[in-house]
Amino acid sequence: MNSFFIEFRDPLLSIIIFFSIIFVITFFSYWWNKYKHNEDSKYIDKFLKQFQSMPSKDELKGLISSGDLSEKSWILLAHSYYKSGNYEKSIEIYNEILSISKSKNRQETMFLLGRTYLKAGFLERAKQIFLSILKTNPRTPEALKSLLLVYEQMRDYKAAQETLEPLDELKEDIVLEGTYLSVMEILHNNKITSDEKSKKLLTIYKNSHQLIYMLFEYLFRNNPSLAWANFDSSKSEVLSDILWKIEPKDLNLDIISQNGYLRELYSARGDINLAKSSSIFELDVLIKLEGKAKATLNFEYMCDDCKIIHPFAFHRCPSCYSIGSVHVECQLSKDFYKDIGEENNSFQ
Repeated sequence: MNSFFIEFRDPLLSIIIFFSIIFVITFFSYWWNKYKHNEDSKYIDKFLKQFQSMPSKDELKGLISSGDLSEKSWILLAHSYYKSGNYEKSIEIYNEILSISKSKNRQETMFLLGRTYLKAGFLERAKQIFLSILKTNPRTPEALKSLLLVYEQMRDYKAAQETLEPLDELKEDIVLEGTYLSVMEILHNNKITSDEKSKKLLTIYKNSHQLIYMLFEYLFRNNPSLAWANFDSSKSEVLSDILWKIEPKDLNLDIISQNGYLRELYSARGDINLAKSSSIFELDVLIKLEGKAKATLNFEYMCDDCKIIHPFAFHRCPSCYSIGSVHVECQLSKDFYKDIGEENNSFQ
């Protein structure tokens, strides 16, 4: 009997059969995986098409309840809406998740909902969410910090300062937050005069040496002589935009003439002629032009923490909520005010 199968005893044939089996398995595995990948892609495309027309609240509820996607996937989708600025749709998803979810991540979803309410400006709703979280989990620093932001935007600075106590107990650094809230309370207190505010802010500056930009912005705008009297020339570059916008009548030429950066800044603006060049490109160009071209400085403001650039000055970053992180950057631009002035003179 074995004589009929003697050819199968050839080792070369065995090797060929072995590799043939491997090839067949690999071939079918490859095409099966490709088929599954295409099917998954079709499902995802079909799923995403449902959101191109923004499903209604009832449709959204049905989609979440169907369980086709995990809760984590829905949270990621809500977060993408949040990042794109579509807070309404993000809020709807979070609310629907909370209405059907009984998972351990419920508190995390509540926090995300509260954060979205805060970003969208629904402060009372955000406050209720964070208070609800803290009622069951009082040792939650992120909820406390978010509640502080809510109170700050509601201008309830007393309540905001009260949230610093539990944060302090949780070993969080609250010194800068406390100073900032004290300054905000003074600035928005309509019962005291501008001079009283200036004196209080100056006292805070001398005691803490924090929030230099915030404090001197108010002082130079409301009491320039007091600001110059307490001005630290080494901080000139930090206050570039504030110093650039000071009225010529409010300049202190004695202080300006003793500081290299200030000489360059005001020579570039054309108030004095004490600098012939500058290591800063924008100032150097304006100094060389000597007012012969219609050019000036504009400013943009970058957060040192999140690196996001804003067209306006800020004391707390609108994106990451860090305090005192503003970094002023200057850029050359056309001076439209000179054009307007010349047009008015031509009409006269």
